[in-house]
Amino acid sequence: MEQYRLGAVESRFADLIWDREPLGSGELVMLCNEHLNWKKSTTYTVLKKLCEKGLFQNNNGTVTSLVTREEYYASQSEQFVEDTFGGSFPAFLTAFASRKRLSKQEIEEIRKMIDQYK
Repeated sequence: MEQYRLGAVESRFADLIWDREPLGSGELVMLCNEHLNWKKSTTYTVLKKLCEKGLFQNNNGTVTSLVTREEYYASQSEQFVEDTFGGSFPAFLTAFASRKRLSKQEIEEIRKMIDQYK
C-alpha cells in the first residue's frame, strides 16, 4: 500500500467495510446509501479509488480489505511521528505528555511496552 491518507468521508466508508467484511458489493451500495446518502455510482467510484490505493479489493463482487484498520492507523501514526517529530517517538511522547497528564495506568502501560522491546 502506498502512503495514503483517508479523508473524513473516506474513513466512514472504510469503516463500513472494515466493520462488515467480507461483504458483497451490492450490500456495500445499500450501506453507503443508508449511512452516507451515496448513489451506486459514487460508491463504486470511491471503492475503485481505494482499491487502486491498495486498501481494499473487489473480487467477483466481494469486497475485503488488503490492509486492516489497525495496520492503516498504525501506518498513519508512524507517518505523523516521522513528519512532525523527525521520526523520534520519544520527542512525540514528550510533546504529548507535556500537554496531557498521563495517568499511573498509562505510565505503567508505557513501561510494559518498553520492557517488551528491550
